[in-house]
Amino acid sequence: MQDDSQSSQPRSAAVDDSFVYIDVGGRRRGRTFEREEEAANNLRYRVLKRGLDIGLVLLSGPLFLLVLAVVAAMILMSSPGPIFYSHRRIRQNGAFFSMWKFRTMCVNSAEVLEVYLAARPEARSEWNRTHKLKDDPRVTPLGRFLRRYSVDELPQVWNVLRGQMALVGPRPIVAAEVEKYGDDFYHYCRVKPGLTGLWQVSGRSELTYPQRVALDCDYVTRWSLRQDLWILLRTFLAVTNQDGAY
Repeated sequence: MQDDSQSSQPRSAAVDDSFVYIDVGGRRRGRTFEREEEAANNLRYRVLKRGLDIGLVLLSGPLFLLVLAVVAAMILMSSPGPIFYSHRRIRQNGAFFSMWKFRTMCVNSAEVLEVYLAARPEARSEWNRTHKLKDDPRVTPLGRFLRRYSVDELPQVWNVLRGQMALVGPRPIVAAEVEKYGDDFYHYCRVKPGLTGLWQVSGRSELTYPQRVALDCDYVTRWSLRQDLWILLRTFLAVTNQDGAY
């Protein structure tokens, strides 16, 4: 297993009950999470949402396994390197976890990215704004197909089964993205990150980062089981139509 890309030096230190990070100016910023305020302590969130996650994963298990096997074989045949990669992301309560994906990039992706950004200021500006590149030189031809239909995200079902993620929630972020959330990082940490979420079905990469943060906050503050079911349905339609995917 290996990381698909290397993130910048982490600016976040996370623990189970609180977070603290150092911003660019060296000022210590943070917030302590009060357990009684967390959405995760809501009975409906803890029991019904978890039950929905486990039930849907088990129900679709045979199809998931078939797709995983086919994609794994395609990756092995198309390019050198591992089938899966893990990346350090932030989950509920600010703790770190290893999020799994199918490998969609070349094995020397970090070096390729640095050379590409150094030669293209406009690409570096795009990367700094969204942490994404529309024309990413690291992505393999098969990887582009997997990303277009979000198939590369399927191994995160394992993270869902382990209770590190949910089927629906804010998409997992890296430490370097914490400062982009500002005080709204508190809302992000109240719930489990999701395999899909409100941002995913609202335009994804076509949206600005502040719009993504606003959608995450809206999801957390207005969470309901009905909304989760609506997002899951919209996810299927968004993946089929390749809405905002690259």
